[in-house]
Amino acid sequence: MKVAVYYGKDDIRIEERERPTARGGEIVVRMLASGICGTDIMHWYRKRKAPYVPGHEMAGEVVEIGPDVKCLKVGDRVFVSHHVPCYSCHFCKAGKYTACETLHKGNYWPGGFSEYILVPAENVRYGTIVLDDTVSLEEAVMIEPFACVLEAYKRVEPQSQRNVFIIGSGVSGILHILYLKHHGARVAALDISKERLDYAKRAGADRVFSTDEFSQEALKDVFDGRFPDTVVVCAGAIGAIKTAMETVERRGTVLMFAVSKEDIPIPSVHFWRNEISILFSYGASPQALNEAYELIKSKKVDLGWMVTDSFPLSEIAEAFKTASLGGRHLKVICRS
Repeated sequence: MKVAVYYGKDDIRIEERERPTARGGEIVVRMLASGICGTDIMHWYRKRKAPYVPGHEMAGEVVEIGPDVKCLKVGDRVFVSHHVPCYSCHFCKAGKYTACETLHKGNYWPGGFSEYILVPAENVRYGTIVLDDTVSLEEAVMIEPFACVLEAYKRVEPQSQRNVFIIGSGVSGILHILYLKHHGARVAALDISKERLDYAKRAGADRVFSTDEFSQEALKDVFDGRFPDTVVVCAGAIGAIKTAMETVERRGTVLMFAVSKEDIPIPSVHFWRNEISILFSYGASPQALNEAYELIKSKKVDLGWMVTDSFPLSEIAEAFKTASLGGRHLKVICRS
């Protein structure tokens, strides 16, 4: 079978590997669509794992099941989560599933950018969703990134989700806007790209700012003369993080949904005197994945339009270059 192997920046190669076989509670899935995540093109973050097969936003068709699998059949279209918790450790028992060591270490093999994927029994049991016929492949690849957004808001107090400022209007930023507007929040968005701001408007943002026109006073005008209760960082630039820390209301929250290569300086005295919280969010629990799927299936949230570019697996190098361009290229996916 063909797989895409990441060796480094601008170095992704199509190679041949032996197709896996399902045993026990495992399944083999033929990849139909796999999304490029923003972290896939964070080369400083990914190079430590090279060479490896990336891809963790995968939907496909079950082509083989192990003898112990009773919940699925050959031909099912499925979404498969790459990370699942163990449900038995200290963190899982406390409901803190994204802190589970099993969740952090587990994965399907060899990765989402492969013609065929071997799904471990744990991922079959806890991380596989049979897709309704009404759910498109474009929507299916958005389940995991959207679930990460839902997971993040489980950590933000509900009263702090009413007035929100999104810094960075790429895929993550747009997903935050869509989620927040679904719940009736007032949302402002900031980005350097006009095309990305157009996407933010389409997602329902009440006000968008380019970096050239942005000011703190203009932001306050959106929220009745006050700063937003929550500022979400969806861009890894230090400048974006600095802006977030300067524009959050007293007793507000800075939600770090993106990370920078460098450690971030925190104005501790300012945060202390104004009781500002800073939160980080990683990954998604099975519960958030199911919630995301139900919102997508019910068409309460429309995500399919976010897929702007589609490439065959054989052209994955070009797909990664396109995803790195930003601008009008929002969500880029590969198909088998």
